Amino acid sequence: MNRQSSLHSAPLYWAESIVSSPPRGRPQGMSLNLYNTLTRRVEPFEPLEPGHVRMYVCGMTIYDLCHMGHARMMMAFDVVYRWLCTLGYRVTYVRNITDIEDKIIRRALERGITIRALTDEMIAAMRHDLAAIGTAAPTHEPRATDYVPQMLAMIDTLERKGLAYRATGGDVNFAVRKFPGYGKLSGKSIDELRAGERVAVADGKSDPLDFVLWKAAKPEEPADAQFASPYGAGRPGWHIECSAMSCALLGEVFDIHGGGMDLQFPHHENEIAQSEGALGKPFVRYWMHNGFLNVDNEKMSKSLGNFFTIRDVLARYDGETLRFFMLRTHYRSPFNFSDAHLDDARAALTRLYTTLQNVPAAGLSAPADGSAGIDWSHPAAAAFRAAMNDDFNTPAALAVLFDLASEANRSRDGTTSARLRQLGATLGILQSEPRAYLQGGAALDEQTIQARIGARAQAKREKNFAEADRIRDELLAQGIVLKDSAQGTTWVKA
Repeated sequence: MNRQSSLHSAPLYWAESIVSSPPRGRPQGMSLNLYNTLTRRVEPFEPLEPGHVRMYVCGMTIYDLCHMGHARMMMAFDVVYRWLCTLGYRVTYVRNITDIEDKIIRRALERGITIRALTDEMIAAMRHDLAAIGTAAPTHEPRATDYVPQMLAMIDTLERKGLAYRATGGDVNFAVRKFPGYGKLSGKSIDELRAGERVAVADGKSDPLDFVLWKAAKPEEPADAQFASPYGAGRPGWHIECSAMSCALLGEVFDIHGGGMDLQFPHHENEIAQSEGALGKPFVRYWMHNGFLNVDNEKMSKSLGNFFTIRDVLARYDGETLRFFMLRTHYRSPFNFSDAHLDDARAALTRLYTTLQNVPAAGLSAPADGSAGIDWSHPAAAAFRAAMNDDFNTPAALAVLFDLASEANRSRDGTTSARLRQLGATLGILQSEPRAYLQGGAALDEQTIQARIGARAQAKREKNFAEADRIRDELLAQGIVLKDSAQGTTWVKA
């Protein structure tokens, strides 16, 4: 979605013709196989505790609204979570919230509000936006500021083991060279990493690769950015937050740790070092990373004018279209975001809903818990399951749905339509009433309307009144009248 040039005139193609598939050479089979970044190969998945999966995903640093890069990451691991549940696992899913960090402090000061007021506002906005694209809530959503005692305990252990030291400025740093195996996740030795280091030794660090565990408070920082500790007032470093929260909620060793590819180094590398350094045992068994997001084949950046929040997109497309769009690219592949691909996704999703309307589902029960009622021995269901068990290959799984749609259109068999709906449910799609979706009802549900109202409010805060007017007029054209008051914006049907 480039604000400088519209791509709406681009030709449309059906979804199965442009989906982005994962790299080849991965094993096939009915058991779940996933790519482990740590070992750089696809491996059979076996949880530590039979039947129970413990998964941690690095969540948001909440100083602003979620952008499309966040949506890409959240969606990738929502698919992982849903599919693990579909396979019958009990999943303890932890997705943290970083609610203390330099950017958060600066934004709170800019707005003249407390850090807590800012983070509460942004958490509510994040949850709203993620719900609009059908992202399931995690089992636990810990805030970093609630786990400072656990972080301090881990830092103390590292110091006692000689892996952490107090710097002259009051910080506490991790001594990277004292941890054997540093670089195993990124695949680089310390000397290779050191050769690429361009930051001079500063702030009392013994080595530029050393990273901060505890940041000493600065005089200009507000009181609510400071926490008491044996090292003096300050706040935790970013990396120690995830190690402490994951250990507290999932145990010292757990199954899956996920996040964006940009977190592989240094964040996840540092998590391994401090966790294994403190606990003396392997930290995580399977590391998963989703691919980068580009906009019109360029990196998303505010300076390039191609930066979009989830609300920007939901002001023009319904949440299910956005979800479907992201499912068409394998989670490890680069994801290219554009108007043309969004329009194409909407057309493809419309094709599936048209089938469900023309051939009403009949004869099979709805999958209330993600898998109930699905006959996995059916060839289409078996093919779908094989695709998802092949490192969560959503493009191949969607191809099965289009095959089912074609079969239903030929045979006029309601059981085939029901199977299409059942399998779609495991991906969080095709659950709206078909006629309502095709008439625009899916785009006008409560969550979508509120997302558009939120996008309009953000545009007004940024003094982008033309965009605010455009959103208002677009909603009006769809039968939604906005009413502004001192208490906020409400809506009624025209």
